[in-house]
Amino acid sequence: MNITNLIIAFFITLISTLILVIPVKKLAFKFGFVDRPSKRKIHKHVTPRLGGLAIFFGVALGLLYLRPSHPEMPAVIIGGIVMTIVGIIDDKYQIRPLAKLTGQLAAATIVISGGVIIEKITLPLIGMIHFNQLVAVLITVLWIVGITNAINLIDGLDGLASGVTTIGLISILIMAIMDANVVVIYLATLLIAGNLGFLYHNFHPAKIYMGDTGSMFLGYSIAVISTLGLFKNVTIFSFIVPIIILAIPIFDTLFAIVRRTLDGESILLPDKKHIHYRLLEAGFSHRATVLMIYGFSALFGLIAILFSKASLVVTLVLSLALLLLLQAFAEIVGVIGNGKMPLISMVHRTYKRKRVDYKSNQ
Repeated sequence: MNITNLIIAFFITLISTLILVIPVKKLAFKFGFVDRPSKRKIHKHVTPRLGGLAIFFGVALGLLYLRPSHPEMPAVIIGGIVMTIVGIIDDKYQIRPLAKLTGQLAAATIVISGGVIIEKITLPLIGMIHFNQLVAVLITVLWIVGITNAINLIDGLDGLASGVTTIGLISILIMAIMDANVVVIYLATLLIAGNLGFLYHNFHPAKIYMGDTGSMFLGYSIAVISTLGLFKNVTIFSFIVPIIILAIPIFDTLFAIVRRTLDGESILLPDKKHIHYRLLEAGFSHRATVLMIYGFSALFGLIAILFSKASLVVTLVLSLALLLLLQAFAEIVGVIGNGKMPLISMVHRTYKRKRVDYKSNQ
């Protein structure tokens, strides 16, 4: 791996994306790729939403310079092109969820046929489990489509999706460096550069949105590179590391599915009950909400890095801390429903009881 070439490619992607946003913005207005205000949306003005196209071309230019040699790279690139095209069509015509899912499945099928597949996971006390071909394909499809849609769903505030995916990619990059996984280092570095170049235009108040073009391309990309890198790790909890890295979009999506199912609503229809909306309702500003979710993402990323190299005892302790953190986060933002906060209430009762005991002993 040539560090100098990687640094040059990083700046090629960063500067290209930064500049390409300008003509993409004009293109979006000219051909009607715009996001109009509505009851479900926060913004008050018509905003272009084709910004993901700048990220895509910025990353493509970086790849053209690096030209990484890897047997699975052609399938990864073709799958990424298909996913981006589906996103472009959706940004223009707002296609039905089933049509969008069909396009996502097509991209997943292409990359799987090229050899990108989750063939095994490692479990504590059990060891490595190898999947048969059918199970491996099903798990890989679920992972790629699931992460693509999770990133798509969290793209609800200025700079949120690009920031969260950047933090996740930094965690993946650190682990790829520790494992000397060159192709993942290349891809993660370029995606980080593309995100940062776009974030300059997208952070609150956003001048352009990435749209489904960007969120689907980023979701697909982060799912694929985690499959190339993290799932091939042999640590005792290799299967959970990528889930922790993407904890915010994954659990926000799972909470949404559970919430809508319990309320008798379609899981395919959008709503304003996602994590970022809940924080806004709690009184946090737009910028504070985004920065808070960045902080949680960084914390989960740090836990994931520790998981990747931890002993069994430390892993179990981290697992407990992670579960408590997720539970508390879910309660604070109100995604559990009916205002229930069992963990927070228990902590509060314990605190009050100790205060009473302390005062009575004085």
